Amino acid sequence: MIHGKGRVRPPKEQLALISDAGALPATDKEGRAFGNPAFATNKSLPVHRWVPWIAGFSREFVAGALSKYLERPSMVVDPFCGVGTTLVEAMLAGHRVVGFEINPYPVLACRTKVNAHRIDPTTLGRAIRSFRSFYRSKTSSSYLPATRPPQGFRTRGEFYSPAVLRKVLIVLDFIETIEDSRVRDIFRVSFASTMVSYSNYSYEPSLSRRVSAGRSDVEDFAVGETIERKLLEMAHDVRWFRRSLPKKRASAKVILDTFFNSQNHLAPDSVDLLITSPPYLNNYHYNRNTRPHLYWLGFVSQPDDMKPLEERNFGKFWQTVRELERVDLEFSLPDSDLLAQLEKMRGLNTDKGVYGGNGWANYAAAYFNDCHRFAKAMKRVLRPGGTALVVIGNSIIQGLLIPTDHYLGKIAESVGLDLVDIHVPRATRVGNSIIQSDVRVGKAKDSHRLYEAVVEIRKT
Repeated sequence: MIHGKGRVRPPKEQLALISDAGALPATDKEGRAFGNPAFATNKSLPVHRWVPWIAGFSREFVAGALSKYLERPSMVVDPFCGVGTTLVEAMLAGHRVVGFEINPYPVLACRTKVNAHRIDPTTLGRAIRSFRSFYRSKTSSSYLPATRPPQGFRTRGEFYSPAVLRKVLIVLDFIETIEDSRVRDIFRVSFASTMVSYSNYSYEPSLSRRVSAGRSDVEDFAVGETIERKLLEMAHDVRWFRRSLPKKRASAKVILDTFFNSQNHLAPDSVDLLITSPPYLNNYHYNRNTRPHLYWLGFVSQPDDMKPLEERNFGKFWQTVRELERVDLEFSLPDSDLLAQLEKMRGLNTDKGVYGGNGWANYAAAYFNDCHRFAKAMKRVLRPGGTALVVIGNSIIQGLLIPTDHYLGKIAESVGLDLVDIHVPRATRVGNSIIQSDVRVGKAKDSHRLYEAVVEIRKT
């Protein structure tokens, strides 16, 4: 932990500590540690395991934060709720909870999770048995599925092989027959959470063709059996969730909107604890990587339907700003080298056109402009004495180290919030496309290391 209110070590000093220690303990003043934010541990936990999510964080981290900062039922908000780790844990702890998300696929997953206790286990079990019978009957006959693949969905290679495609369409035919909307959503989530595993695509970590990663296409697959296993797992978790929630159940709300519009949904000074992890400065294209889910679930039908998601995304994407002449910071940040770093980046690799420094400086400037908007929105909704915990990773762009956590803390201070601490529970994290691409960046220095931080912010 980087100690002392207002005492945040400069980035070089932070990295020296990380390099020397290998891992920094992230403990509070009573010696209690933050859990590891990494999502991997969620993969075996009830309800959390329903949907794999590369950008998620762990149940342990959220549970520890709720226990540390809240002593009674309170209002908890996640401005970038993804598939709902914060919301599920807050519900289990008896808190009222609100989540914001711009992508309708994770919104579906999140809403299905937080409403799992409203699903009748008997009705769900009956639907699973009906699915098993329907699927076996139709796949073993000459049945022609009524469902058709989404016409606007285009990929460089065949997304599903013919044998797999027929099975997928049979699954979707059955889902259309389910009358109970909550049960139908359980089935939709079970399909969406498994759909890439039997496709000719995979996450490496971005969605790409299996053959590009040296893996063969999927000619055939036990699609129905895979979905049924997922459904049985979900049915078990529905029963567990119903038993585990407090008797006095708190409300949960998932809002399909950007947190920048939180004034339309939350009263000022109403939030006790904000726990979130915004997109990192790594150009990971969350929306494109859920494109199959969005098309096959019917949320989009043509490429233009994806544009609003890109425009509303936190920080924009490098692809959307790289050709602009210049994107500048829309705020000032005294006692910070952020502006100098952006200017230094802008002058790098100018011979590479949009792959050079100017395009990446535009991307970084747009990202920090949204950090400023985020800080102002946090200040509005947090009650006096309320806390925000923002999990965020640093970045390396064009060979330059960008301590995103340090800058976010400074930005929070500039809008009138207090930066309490910067904790580093994960001193080494896996690299990303910005770092690994030889075309887009200079070689990162050996001393430059990616880490993950928890920026602790308070409103006084």
